[in-house]
Amino acid sequence: MEIYYLCCWIPTRQKTIFTCKSASVKALADSIMSTIIYPSPIFGPVHSRRLGLSLGVNLMPGDGKLCTFDCIYCECGFNAAHRPRMRRPTRLEVSDHLREVLSSMHQAGHLPDVITFAGNGEPTCHPDFPAIIRDTLLLRDEFAPNCKVSVLSNATMIHREEVKSALLLVDNNILKLDTVDPAYIRRVDRPTSSHYDVDAIIRDMEDFHGHVVIQSMFMKGFSEGVDVDNTGDSYVLPWLEAIQRIRPREVMVYTIDRETPAKGLEKATPSDLDRIRDLVISKGIPCTASY
Repeated sequence: MEIYYLCCWIPTRQKTIFTCKSASVKALADSIMSTIIYPSPIFGPVHSRRLGLSLGVNLMPGDGKLCTFDCIYCECGFNAAHRPRMRRPTRLEVSDHLREVLSSMHQAGHLPDVITFAGNGEPTCHPDFPAIIRDTLLLRDEFAPNCKVSVLSNATMIHREEVKSALLLVDNNILKLDTVDPAYIRRVDRPTSSHYDVDAIIRDMEDFHGHVVIQSMFMKGFSEGVDVDNTGDSYVLPWLEAIQRIRPREVMVYTIDRETPAKGLEKATPSDLDRIRDLVISKGIPCTASY
């Protein structure tokens, strides 16, 4: 039991004090103040609204954020606010730390429901992501055979065959699709590549042939004076058409749960999420809503 508590970490909020009259610096400071930066390579376990007791795997540096999106609602803050100085954990470091934690949890009789790849950025960007997935599945089978392995991804790397092959091995291949509107994606999800193409992403999602869970964020409010409400039919119905094309195993719709780096964002209401959930279910696709 003592080793278990020494080997598991809890995400912490970074707190930084700024004294500056510049509005841009104040905005950056506000972003940092609201940020959760996760330790690396293992954190938790934490309770997930959608997955249960989750042991986290963070393949990004433990002191900052590396992501191919720069979402205005990201709990890890804006990319520019958290440029890491540390390196990513190596494949061996991930495997060694995960073995230590799972072994301790096994001895304590307190195993997680799921091992979740998440953390400070896009996990599939790690150069050894496929090998790390294979290592994780072997460790899961050894210490916690009833535990699921999940990957939370923004889907920007699923065009890579090695990434796709690795995601086909995990229990829960959870891919993000908040909307199909390119202008909304540029304004809210803010992909860092100018070549991001949501239509190509949807086609790549179709290629999983159902071995995919779609996770979609719905919210209201304003960002820099622009309405970011994507709960209306003008956004939901085209998104629903894409969901029908992808035919995922399940859809998870959810809303803001923690403080966001961009101010002015608001939670979608339970009735909003229930309506969207029921539209998905009406098409014969399982769907859950998290408030």
